[in-house]
Amino acid sequence: MNTDLKIAQAAVLEPIDKIAHKAGIPEEYLEIYGKEKAKVNIKLMETLADKPDGKLVLVTAINPTKAGEGKSTTTIGLADGLSKVGKNVMACLREPSLGPVFGLKGGATGGGYAQVVPMESINLHFTGDMHAITTANNLIAAILDNSIFQGNPLNIDPTRVTWKRCLDMNDRTLRDITIAQKKKSNGVEREDHFVITVASEVMAILCLSKDLQDFEKRIGKAVVAYTYDDQPVTVNDIQAAGAATVVMKEAINPNLVQTLEHTPAFIHGGPFANIAHGCNSILATKTALKFADYVITEAGFGADLGAEKFLNIKCRKAGLKPKAAVVVATVKALKLHGDIEEKDLKEENLEALAKGVQNLEKHIENLRKFNLPIVVALNVFVTDTEKELAFLENWAKEQGVEFSRTEVWEKGGLGGVDLAEKVVKAVEENDKELQLLYKDEASITEKIETVCREIYGADGVNFADEVKAEIERIERLGFKHLPVCMAKTPASLTDNAKIKGRPTGFNITINDVKLRSGAGFVVAYANKVLTMPGLPKVPSALNIDIDEETETILGIF
Repeated sequence: MNTDLKIAQAAVLEPIDKIAHKAGIPEEYLEIYGKEKAKVNIKLMETLADKPDGKLVLVTAINPTKAGEGKSTTTIGLADGLSKVGKNVMACLREPSLGPVFGLKGGATGGGYAQVVPMESINLHFTGDMHAITTANNLIAAILDNSIFQGNPLNIDPTRVTWKRCLDMNDRTLRDITIAQKKKSNGVEREDHFVITVASEVMAILCLSKDLQDFEKRIGKAVVAYTYDDQPVTVNDIQAAGAATVVMKEAINPNLVQTLEHTPAFIHGGPFANIAHGCNSILATKTALKFADYVITEAGFGADLGAEKFLNIKCRKAGLKPKAAVVVATVKALKLHGDIEEKDLKEENLEALAKGVQNLEKHIENLRKFNLPIVVALNVFVTDTEKELAFLENWAKEQGVEFSRTEVWEKGGLGGVDLAEKVVKAVEENDKELQLLYKDEASITEKIETVCREIYGADGVNFADEVKAEIERIERLGFKHLPVCMAKTPASLTDNAKIKGRPTGFNITINDVKLRSGAGFVVAYANKVLTMPGLPKVPSALNIDIDEETETILGIF
């Protein structure tokens, strides 16, 4: 059987200018990166103000297994399926992080015959966006520490520096470090830590900015530290906004690529949904909506994380109005939520399936609270039995839920035609307005409690005393109106990764909150959430190499 990599490498790609022409993007706004990828200059948007938007569809999922449930694969396959039924369509995805690529989960370019290409390039350095984000972030950190070293004119308390350095790699040794050791000439010694690039505020700001000027305004407002007398210090205060923006001058432009079936796709921005807001850039989505009748986008992890943030943060800030949602599930994941061990997931088990489907039920209920019609996309695997598939089809009929067996991994767009037709029907029949979960004027505490009760199904929320004090301080500084960005395990509806299914009778513990004033949200951490992942015992990196003669990349998925 061909691997994802072999399938991608065997593909014959169209020149990227041809893909741009197919999408309707004028050549003068293309910034070509080789034959197969390009950036689209955002100045294009200034010419499109009067052009109507297409219809936006969100692809999300149930609480996933460690390997994920094929959300990106389904997004790509659905886009290709819509193309096969005659729709003008574009896909919008997030950029992969090198952390998972060299770690465990893998990249974010889909799989099988539902991929965006060139796969190796997208999963590695691509157009350099991740490096620009990392550099801009660490430039701000360097300027901040230099200000403290050079006489500390802003009266910054070194123990209250909130801006962290970042790296686009899983490296657990950087979770807790000491900087500026031994010599005073190195700066002020203090405990510190790194975060992975995709969890940085620069990444969030990139994804939520409407143009380069907006980026500079947002990054300038980001709080980097507090003074000895408890006053916030911003990027503007340390005079670093201009330099950081210059670093991001090219990265701000969305990246244009194609699927294996030559459907145009934007890939831009890549925050993780368990520790950030988990959506691709507003710029990519809004540009796509001007050129396509249907735009298919995805949000990270399950609907309790990615979809909730897509709706309550991205749609709120950008004024986006999705017309339908696709919930991706797999038989394996549903059996996992039925309390089956991972080693036994390939075995037929209807009892576990009946129990685990309650997790899917909860996600459907949640999305309906936003007035979104739902189509369940069952990502079919060869290990699924006919009895298991029939059970889920009957369950969907009983629930009154649109259901599609999706075979895009094996068949590409052809395997997504049924899903595409059901999505079109859902979109065309939807006459409801998007309804957000909470109002801007609600308190930060109320927003956190609303998400925990309504989305996770919790009975209540436990706030540590220091968290209560920090929320009060954030509100005192004038940021009560911001939405909340929940940081939580993706494996469970609760804050405990080991609890599967649809649990009841539990509370969520919030043990930290952080202001992200540049991005425009407050991060609330549910239990212990790592912002710098570690590598597994046998990371994927150990199997990655390059052929000496052909220079073909080997071992990526």
